[in-house]
Amino acid sequence: MLRALEARVERISVLGYRWPGQDDGSQGASTIVLGEIDARTQNASLTTKLAWLGRAVGTRNTFANAKLRISSPAEIRQKLDALPPIDGFVWNSVQLAGAYPELFRDRPALFIAHNVEHQSALQNAVAATSVFERLLYRREAALLQRLESDLCHRASHVIVLTEDDRQALRLTPDEATVLPLVTPAPEEVPAIEPRVSATMIGSWGWAPNRIGLEWFLQHVAPRLPADFTVEIAGDMPGDIRPPTTGVRFVGRVEDATAFLLGGRMVPLASRAGTGIQLKTLETFELGMPAVATSSSLRGIAHLPPNVVVSDDPTEFASMMVRQAQEGRRIDGSAFRQRQKAALDSAMDRALAALGHDIASFRAA
Repeated sequence: MLRALEARVERISVLGYRWPGQDDGSQGASTIVLGEIDARTQNASLTTKLAWLGRAVGTRNTFANAKLRISSPAEIRQKLDALPPIDGFVWNSVQLAGAYPELFRDRPALFIAHNVEHQSALQNAVAATSVFERLLYRREAALLQRLESDLCHRASHVIVLTEDDRQALRLTPDEATVLPLVTPAPEEVPAIEPRVSATMIGSWGWAPNRIGLEWFLQHVAPRLPADFTVEIAGDMPGDIRPPTTGVRFVGRVEDATAFLLGGRMVPLASRAGTGIQLKTLETFELGMPAVATSSSLRGIAHLPPNVVVSDDPTEFASMMVRQAQEGRRIDGSAFRQRQKAALDSAMDRALAALGHDIASFRAA
């Protein structure tokens, strides 16, 4: 998405926080780093969590946005004033625009709604295992719904990632553009001999991803044959354990592409969330055989021929076995090219709407 923007505008500056130890580089765009933060709740100490909660209550903001309110508004304003003249903003999700409601509102703006955040919070509330978590997610949902409505109303144009998200945000086709995505293409897809039956990768601490993982571990994995092997990569919450000896957690991996290619097939087990599943895109672009839930296919208009769909755990497990035995990798370039062409068209449309407001702003 950033590359598509860079190809179409004169200058982009990226402002935000970085992960601890992350490189400052941002795909060629100039970067203004506000500091380092690991905003994952599962990695935070109790003291940090209480500080985030206190900040959220004190500022009447969401728990997620309060995590980012580290710099003062004056510090951020000083960094903005040091830049060359700014014609417009791109609100990349609700995070910074929500954490600093007094900033980023004095220019025309493009709002990129990666998810319908309030719907995800409601889904998390349903899946919560404690009364406190349930109440916290419900509070998040109420605040996020108001914030998303405000940002959609203020934006010159809104980018969403699925048609369902556009409708959930109550936006007309004139107000929002559905933007297909592609992942950064590897220079060359390596030829790797599969070592296990299936591979999965994800950020499992994020609540919507965890819901899908738990469904897979509790309802699908026990139905797989004893000799069917599954490797799952990514940060894993400490309270989740493999249900069978055939499932192994491997933690972080250096090369996600090589890891996925090490399986004979990929299970795409999303059960919650909004927006689009990036691992679904990567799986299809690699041409991997897959079994997908309907939720995993959000925003996918064209299904590759080596992908099958099921939301029933027994059928899902049976299809996994069949895909591992009979499924074959295909050339994923046709899928990627179709997505890329649609992305280019959608980005042109969204920037035309932003440009109209920028021209009016300059004339005022």
